[in-house]
Amino acid sequence: MQEMKAIEDWTDLARSRALSDFQRVRSFTERVCEPLVIEDYGLQTVVEASPPKWHLAHVSWFYETFLLRPYLRDYQVFHAGFDHLFNSYYEQTGAGFWPRPERGLLSRPTVAEVYDYRRHVDAAMAQLIDACPSSDWPAVEHRLRIGLNHEQQHQELLVTDIKHHFACNPLRPAYRADLPVAPIGDPGPLGWLSFDGGLIETGAGPGDFAYDNERPRHRVFLEAFSLADRLVTNGEFLEFMSDGGYRNPAFWLADGWAEVQRRGWCCPLYWEEQEGSWQLMTLAGVRALNPAEPVCHLSYYEANAFATWAGKRLPTEAEWELAATGCPVIGNFVDEQWLHPRPAGAEAGPRQLFGDVWEWTGSAYLAYPGYRAPAGALGEYNGKFMCNQMVLRGGSCATSRDHARASYRNFFYPHERWQFKGFRLAESTT
Repeated sequence: MQEMKAIEDWTDLARSRALSDFQRVRSFTERVCEPLVIEDYGLQTVVEASPPKWHLAHVSWFYETFLLRPYLRDYQVFHAGFDHLFNSYYEQTGAGFWPRPERGLLSRPTVAEVYDYRRHVDAAMAQLIDACPSSDWPAVEHRLRIGLNHEQQHQELLVTDIKHHFACNPLRPAYRADLPVAPIGDPGPLGWLSFDGGLIETGAGPGDFAYDNERPRHRVFLEAFSLADRLVTNGEFLEFMSDGGYRNPAFWLADGWAEVQRRGWCCPLYWEEQEGSWQLMTLAGVRALNPAEPVCHLSYYEANAFATWAGKRLPTEAEWELAATGCPVIGNFVDEQWLHPRPAGAEAGPRQLFGDVWEWTGSAYLAYPGYRAPAGALGEYNGKFMCNQMVLRGGSCATSRDHARASYRNFFYPHERWQFKGFRLAESTT
């Protein structure tokens, strides 16, 4: 009897924490949208980005589809048509999905109706967390953790998508004019951290939450290498540009050079040259370029071209993870509310491993040895995208601090620039 009572008490505590986490994450999503006006909610300025209204609805659809429908008895869906409109890419749910490039064409449902949908889902989720049978709780808790991390991903997408939407407006409006400005300083020359290499273990271990693509933990052999102790800065990238970096095909991969020619790239996304001075669009509006800040909004091709120009390379994801393992997950995250990369501090050791910008690696996004995608529609979350994309590590100034970890594998197509993406250099030392 005492053992059964202890299990019940532990489950009650787990449910209480789960509800608190759910309410905290849901609240923050809506806080991200507080500076918006009604006209902002429907904008979709590029196919990679989605309207804020769609993000708000999609994350609610996720809980409804993967938790409420299968586990809450007599659950009533808010609107049968939402199953099609707000599904992102899950083929196995059976409802299909509205084309991604056309999300901005949906004037209805209204923003008010989407917030009603969120309240409907929130109330049902509170009921599920409180009253689902104990036999269902392990599965519900597992899916809830995926759902919360999924919503945190969309919080980051909200921030970066809003920035793109506002940058397309010739008025260059500010999302939040009150955001702090980092002082212009000197981060000092790049330092280098040496690693012996050898046979290491990489990937997420048992216990703490991780996505399926972070497992299984496995062995990798690394040659000796050095890793830059901080991110590449705007000032350093300006040197690459001044040396004809965007005009010299010798620095570029063939696909990258084709993108430069096709898209007319001559600088990172959001940079603008006015009367001989560089400015950039931020979530606080247009600001003068700070040469000490990490360069960001770069494609993989641009990061790789700079590394080639500098006589270095990008680190592999295993090298990056080796350097980050055991380091505290501290940095410039969305929690600090800068919403923009900050210059490196003066501390010793690896700097800016977490936060500021997602760091391009030289590793293709592929399955780890022994990986198997989970069964069912949730197995489509990561596995089916393991083709033609590159891995990024570390999180950004739009990432939640408790969403980041050393084993986290983000992935994007090599031409994409709208996320907060930068890089650090590496070199082989054997």
